Amino acid sequence: MKTVKFFTLGCKVNQYETQVIREKFIHAGFQELEDSQPADIYIINTCTVTQTADQKSRHLIHYAHRENPSAKIIVTGCLTELDEDKIKNIDGVSLIVKNKDKNRIIEIFEREDSQLITHNSELITNFAGHTRAFLKIQDGCNNHCSYCKVPKVRGASRSRPLDDIVREAESLVNNVFKEIVLCGICLGSYGRDLAGSPDLVDLIENLENIEGLLRIRLSSIEAGNVSDRLIQKMAQSKKLCRHLHIPIQSGDDEILKKMNRKYTRTDYLNLINRIKKSIPQVAISTDVMVGFPGESEINFKNTVDLIKGIMPLRAHIFPYSKREGTLAAINFKKRLDYKIIKERVNYLKNIAAECSLTFKKQFLNKVMDVLIETRLKDKSEFWDGHTGNYIKVMVKSGLSLKNQLIKVRLREIANDSILTDLC
Repeated sequence: MKTVKFFTLGCKVNQYETQVIREKFIHAGFQELEDSQPADIYIINTCTVTQTADQKSRHLIHYAHRENPSAKIIVTGCLTELDEDKIKNIDGVSLIVKNKDKNRIIEIFEREDSQLITHNSELITNFAGHTRAFLKIQDGCNNHCSYCKVPKVRGASRSRPLDDIVREAESLVNNVFKEIVLCGICLGSYGRDLAGSPDLVDLIENLENIEGLLRIRLSSIEAGNVSDRLIQKMAQSKKLCRHLHIPIQSGDDEILKKMNRKYTRTDYLNLINRIKKSIPQVAISTDVMVGFPGESEINFKNTVDLIKGIMPLRAHIFPYSKREGTLAAINFKKRLDYKIIKERVNYLKNIAAECSLTFKKQFLNKVMDVLIETRLKDKSEFWDGHTGNYIKVMVKSGLSLKNQLIKVRLREIANDSILTDLC
C-alpha cells in the first residue's frame, strides 16, 4: 500500500483544503502516515501571508526530502502562486499545484497509476486530528489591504452554494462532529456573488436546523461585515458561539488609511461596544500588526489604547512583513528599525495578556458549557476544551470525556487556561 503524509501551514481554509485532498488520497487506497515515518508521497500545503510563512513552507519541503529522498513531494497552496520558479529549484520537488487545481492533485496521480480509484466528491466527511471541524464557505478577497498578498494568490471573493455547505455539515455531524467552525478568506462576504444573495445569517439559520449540531463557530470576520443582523442572531441563537474574531491591524487612523482598511478607530470601538451591549458573555479576539512603515510612537500608542478599550480575550500580535508586489511594499519603502518593532510587539503582547486576564476573571465561579477536545499528554488526568466564548479550560476526570459537551464551574486561572470542576 502506498503511503502519504500531509503538512499544512496557514489559515483554517488551508486546513480544510488539506482535508479535501486527504479524503481523496485515502479513497484512492493510500495510507496516511504521521510522525517520523517516511512516506512515498508528501503533500505540502503552503502559506505566504508573511515572510515567516514563506520560510516555514520551504523548510517543510527540505524536511520531507531529508526524511525520504526518493519520495514524490507535491507543493500546493498560496506560496506556489507567485513563487513557483523558486519552489521548483528546491531539491525533491516533483510537482507544483496552484490553488485553483488543488482539488485535482489525485487526478494527476491517476494519470501515473491506472490502478488508483479516485474520489470525485469535494465534500469532506471528516476532519483528521480535530474535535471541531472546519468548513470552508468562501474563498478569495476583494478588500485589497495595502500590505496583503491574499487577493493576488487567492483571487476575488467567491462563495460556495448554500446547499453544498449544509450537506457537508450534515455529513460531518453524522461522523459525530458537534461543533463546526465556518471559515473563509473573507468570511463576511459570503453570498454576495450567489443568486438571491444569501448572507452569513441565512447560512447560519440553515445550519441551526441540523439535528446533532450543537455549536456553530465563526472564524475571522472583518469589522465592516459584522452587521446588526449578525449581532442579533448571535444574541438569540442557542447554537452560534458567542465569540467574534475581528482584526484591528492598527488602532490609529493614519496607519489604517495607509493600510487601506475601511474603518476608523472610532468605527471599530463603536462596533465592539455595540456587540458587547447586545451579546452577554461575548468574547472578542483580534489581529494586530506592529511596525507598519511610518508607524510613530503616537500611532503605536493609539493602537495600545484601543486594545485596552476593547479588552480582547486573545490578540494575535505580529510584526509587519513586507510582501513584494503589494502597495505597501511599493509606496512605503522606509521601514522601522527591527529593534523598535520587536520592543513594540513585546510590549503590546504584555498589554494583551493583561486584558485577557481581566476578561477571564469575570467568569470565575460561573457554570459554563465546554466541548471537551483532548486529554493532556503531560497530565493524563486532565482534559481540555473551550467554552462557547472560546475560553480555554481544563477539567480533571478519570472518565473519557472527549467530544462531550459538559457543564463545568470555572474555578482558577492557570496560565492561558482556567481550571474547572465538573458540575
